[in-house]
Amino acid sequence: MKVEYINPFFQATRDVFKMMLDLDTTRGELGVVEELVPVQEANVVIGVTGDLSGSLLYSFPKDMTLTMVKIMSGMEMTQLDSFVTSALGEVANIISGNALTLLSQNDYQCDIVPPQIIVGTGNALSMATEKALVLPLETSIGQFEINISLREK
Repeated sequence: MKVEYINPFFQATRDVFKMMLDLDTTRGELGVVEELVPVQEANVVIGVTGDLSGSLLYSFPKDMTLTMVKIMSGMEMTQLDSFVTSALGEVANIISGNALTLLSQNDYQCDIVPPQIIVGTGNALSMATEKALVLPLETSIGQFEINISLREK
């Protein structure tokens, strides 16, 4: 796992959060997680294929997720229903697509597969590689993580 994969994901997240939510995003200190990755209440898993393969895990707290969807839709949301999770999946899809476009500038040609949404707490997921890089991010409405588990073919 190369740390150089991180900057495109941070840049794409910062750009998408600014454009879609009018939120500034700051980056925390990178971490590494082995084997099982702890998850929060709202999670999106996106597979990556091509020159890099593996998976991405976006993990959000419930309150932040509901606030994000309220900002995007103008509707007050109280639960992680299909509307909320669909919107969250779309945000993660856009970030992932933009990040892979940035990676293509370094000659990595990749595609993403449709997102899978996982709702619930107290769980952990196994990622596509032995280790995942953890990119912690913070906004004025909450903190979340992107776990990046990619390997070169």
